[in-house]
Amino acid sequence: MTLRGTTFRNRAWVAPMCQYSSADGHPTDWHLVHLGGLARGGAGLVLTEATGVTAEGRISPDDAGIWTDAQAADYRRITDFIKGQGAVPGIQLAHAGRKASTAAPWQGGGSVPVEDRGWETVAPSPIAFGSYAQPKELTLAEIGTLIDDWAAAARRSLDAGFEVAEIHAAHGYLLHQFLSPLSNHRADAYGGDLAGRSRLLIEIVDAVRAVWPESKPVFVRVSASDWVEGGLVPDEVGAVARELKEHGVDLMDVSSGGNSPEQKMVVEPGYQVPLARTVREIGGLPVGAVGLITEPAQAEQILADESADAILLARALLREPSWPQRAARELGVDIAWPKQYERAKLA
Repeated sequence: MTLRGTTFRNRAWVAPMCQYSSADGHPTDWHLVHLGGLARGGAGLVLTEATGVTAEGRISPDDAGIWTDAQAADYRRITDFIKGQGAVPGIQLAHAGRKASTAAPWQGGGSVPVEDRGWETVAPSPIAFGSYAQPKELTLAEIGTLIDDWAAAARRSLDAGFEVAEIHAAHGYLLHQFLSPLSNHRADAYGGDLAGRSRLLIEIVDAVRAVWPESKPVFVRVSASDWVEGGLVPDEVGAVARELKEHGVDLMDVSSGGNSPEQKMVVEPGYQVPLARTVREIGGLPVGAVGLITEPAQAEQILADESADAILLARALLREPSWPQRAARELGVDIAWPKQYERAKLA
């Protein structure tokens, strides 16, 4: 698959997965082994976890960041290794908004008090997510600064060796909070109708695209449904995708949920694929599908049905980092393995 000047060796891609293992935003040996192992296992694209464009944009104090040049420099050995394995390195640029300043899952999750390494969170409107701390409403000046932060993070990502920049607008984080009427009650240019609620996302896409080379792709991850009455719906997200296509976005990475504790979804194999197909049909853009896609034949059928153009895998790859190599064998395709592992390759 080729997007702009970037060719992916296959359509089995690594979805962003938080590791809660960074040191002051810097990647560690864990990230080198984790992401490098997924590249070694045959994935076409290896996306990092949600990476904060500001310190306050991290989901937890232990999450990744790229708000300093030093953090970017620490990624270079990781991107070099990923490329050396034949995969494309991508970074997900993110701001958690009202869902920031939380503890790692194995530390109990939930808001982290300011006195315990936490910080005040921000959002489009001062509406808390469930029992989390109430966020501060962003001013227009602060919104302008955030747009600059995303552009600066994209420049650093390029210096760090990344080939794909993905803007995170899903799972209840800041840009999703702006998109959804459940969390955006603003009365200015960044609220109200869909055009207002999507304004910040479009302005950030423009800022990132302005510094990202024309030859390299920009993706956007979206939640195509809030799974709550009165929330964001797939047709709206498809309309946003259609607009983003005109602003230089190359693929929509389609997930769902995360913006309301009241969400009600039926989780079953491939449950988000229909959402991806709707966004693809309305938006006119390639899409990635994600969510309980676990078997090679299942993934191949999604592509054959033209419901999606790429498959993003998460837990399946944590269980089996070499999933793409197994998929190739099961689907009758011969792919290259690292020379160090070739003796384990089955005919």
